[in-house]
Amino acid sequence: MAFRFGAALRLAAALLILCGVSAARADDQAPQPQPAATASPTPSGQKGGAGRGAAAAPSPTAEQHRLPPDATTRHSLALPGRTLNFTATAGSIRLFDDKGEPQADIAYTSYQLDGADRESRPVTFFFNGGPGASSAWLQFGTAGPWRVSITGEGAVSSATPDLLPNAETWLDFTDLVFIDPVGTGYSRFVATGEDVRKRFYSVDGDVSAVALVIRRWLEKYDRLQSPKFVTGESYGGIRGPKVVRNLQTQQGVGVRGLILVSPLFDYRDFSGSSVLQYMYTLPSMAAVARETRAEGKAPVTRADLADVERYAQGEFLTDLVKGQADSEVATRLADRVASLTGIDQAVSRRLGGRFEIGEFRREFDRRNGRVTGRYDASVSGYDPYPDSSYSHFGDPSGDSLTAPLTSAAVDLTTRKLNWRPDGSYHLLSEAVSRAWDFGRGPAESVSQLRQILALDPKMKLLVGHGLFDLATPYFASKVMLDNLPAYARSDRVKLVVYPGGHMFYSRDAARQAFRAEVEQVMK
Repeated sequence: MAFRFGAALRLAAALLILCGVSAARADDQAPQPQPAATASPTPSGQKGGAGRGAAAAPSPTAEQHRLPPDATTRHSLALPGRTLNFTATAGSIRLFDDKGEPQADIAYTSYQLDGADRESRPVTFFFNGGPGASSAWLQFGTAGPWRVSITGEGAVSSATPDLLPNAETWLDFTDLVFIDPVGTGYSRFVATGEDVRKRFYSVDGDVSAVALVIRRWLEKYDRLQSPKFVTGESYGGIRGPKVVRNLQTQQGVGVRGLILVSPLFDYRDFSGSSVLQYMYTLPSMAAVARETRAEGKAPVTRADLADVERYAQGEFLTDLVKGQADSEVATRLADRVASLTGIDQAVSRRLGGRFEIGEFRREFDRRNGRVTGRYDASVSGYDPYPDSSYSHFGDPSGDSLTAPLTSAAVDLTTRKLNWRPDGSYHLLSEAVSRAWDFGRGPAESVSQLRQILALDPKMKLLVGHGLFDLATPYFASKVMLDNLPAYARSDRVKLVVYPGGHMFYSRDAARQAFRAEVEQVMK
């Protein structure tokens, strides 16, 4: 979750700073499972690459900021039709620069099924987006052994964040490792100064760090022989293909499949004056209008939007390119968009049928003083300033989840997993988002996606989206995937779209269906 288009508008003009991270923390040996609620010992070892010799004594500053030793606990989870016995570890992996100086402690939470064959048992690595988001959404929303309700009564800031057994956990068919990049969750810098932040808070530096953490975890737990999968959400569409490419070519780690949840692959079409952004968002806007009109009937599906998709790629796009110089074309376009979206015709004509996301969210139900969500535009809330000529509203489909998800993450980590870091848990860090360096131009991962699929003909890609997501609209991914070369348009690549928003897995039917798709990828 937590992809932010605003970040694209603050793209830095500086060159991308390559990450200097090159090795992991000293404790590369896997801790032995301990009885429930018992912290595991911190094993000793070497830091850095082969031949570095004994590790230098950590600096006082690094020790001051160090996360506590890993905690390993055992659990038994009763689910419909089965019981899962597994070992959970909450801990961290320390990253060093090429001089052997400690840079950051990266927190992770892993779940490994007891009694499984490590060589044949898949392991999946998860991260969310932002930049600046922890992995809590994927852990508590869809894949982890415990789930938090983030829809209906659960999607309220004051809701009690009960940790419920997750009948749709992926732990049945894969071990799970949730990674929080530095600055998110409990992950933190142990080095001081701006240089280290600049390295990690950049597209390439972030990719290098996450890929290295994955490799070190595999080494630490003797899982290099296991089938490996990577799952990313939102900005994870940028991070994911790049991380897999780094694993393939820099870390020497092969990946069987990439699973992307509500991804964005290319910032370029959502910045500046590109008319493609209007084509990408129109089907989702129309879906919101049709869902509203349905009034509790069967949910709108992608099949119900076939006419909108054809129009978006056909006459709509052609009329957009013609521009507003032709008044007849401009009026035709604006009126058709008004009809599809439910926006007042006069408003649509004034805006030329070109709705920015914020404009649609406010105009859709402005007469009732409500605004739609950005992550899920089928969700609406009150506009705090309905009479203002300026927009002063947040996201009713996302902002209310901050409190329950943060509380759930802290409760799980400290009470169930017995890992008690000092400092605060950061579900979504505005500081990371503001500091992010996108490099010379808008980030994109389509290049790396083509490369990783071309390099490994057995690798699979699964992309899941929600119909009502305006943050990362499904139609953008559809068009991008349709334009991949023939080698990537077989049974190796699949797009699935469900009724729902950015976190479509908050809906029971979508979560169940997506889990089944993921399991097929891993068979």
